[in-house]
Order: sequence, then C-alpha cells, then structure tokens
Amino acid sequence: MRASTFWKLVTVDEANFLDALIDLLERHRIRYCVVGGQGVNAYAEPVVSLDLDLVIAVDQVAEFEKLAGRLFSIERFPHSLNLSAPGSELRVQVQTDPRYAGFPGRASGREILGRTLPVAPMEDVFQGELWAAMDPGRRASKRQKDLADIARLLEVQPGLRSRTPREILERLLE
Repeated sequence: MRASTFWKLVTVDEANFLDALIDLLERHRIRYCVVGGQGVNAYAEPVVSLDLDLVIAVDQVAEFEKLAGRLFSIERFPHSLNLSAPGSELRVQVQTDPRYAGFPGRASGREILGRTLPVAPMEDVFQGELWAAMDPGRRASKRQKDLADIARLLEVQPGLRSRTPREILERLLE
C-alpha cells in the first residue's frame, strides 16, 4: 500500500481534503511548509497522526485564509487557523504565531504523506516542538505528544540535545 493511500484511509479523507488543500497552495503559489508531527515524520521514523501542521508565509496568510474559506471550514484562534472539511478526519492547523515566520523560506522538499512537500528544516521543526511542549496553555496530552516528537528527533540528531532546555530534558527522563 502506498503512503498516500494509507494516509487517506487513516484520515478517512473521502472528501480529498489533503489533495484539495495542496492543490490550492500550489495553484496560488502560496509559500508554506510542513511542521509539527508530520514535519518530524519527514526526518524520523513516521508515526500515524490525523494532524497536519503548516506555516504559511506571513505576507500570504490573509490571501490563503480568503481562498481556503471558499473551500473549507476555518476556525480562527489567537495563533492559528484550523481547517476542516466534511468527509475528512484530517485536521489542519496553520500556525500564525510570528515565531514561525522564517520557516517557509528555509523549507525544502521532503517525502511525506506519499508525496514531496516543503518541510521546515529539522532544526525549525525541533524548535516548533520545543515551543509547543513548553506552552502551559496546551493540553497535557498534546504536550506529551510534543515530548515524544522531540525524543524522536533527538534519536536521529543527537546534536539537537544542546539546544534542548533543561526542563524538557528532565521531562524526557521521567
């Protein structure tokens, strides 16, 4: 089974949400990159997730939101846009936190979800996971997943350990 077929089955993406989203981004030349768990999957042993986290170039967020709003449901939060589509369990979160602004400009094509997509560099993906794991407003279960993603990246790139705050290292050793 191809990775794209597996992803489509796992996310019950009968609406072709992922394909429509990628098509929208490419057709309108929206600069973006994959971060979060799927970004980690591009560098480490993949795990299954229904989430897809993206960063859109800052100067294109408003245009993207307008275009995406014609095709998908959008919920706006202080630092993200959450997209969904009927007929798909895929959950897309677009980071709008200004700390991610430089990520799309440093992205490169990597194999993920059975296709080549722009993925933030490993160091940027790692930094995003650190920010998420250290966010006290984030659900505890999500922070645990972020810690697991950090551990996965540390396994493939031990040099990142020097960039890891002590509090995160201590939580990884618990």
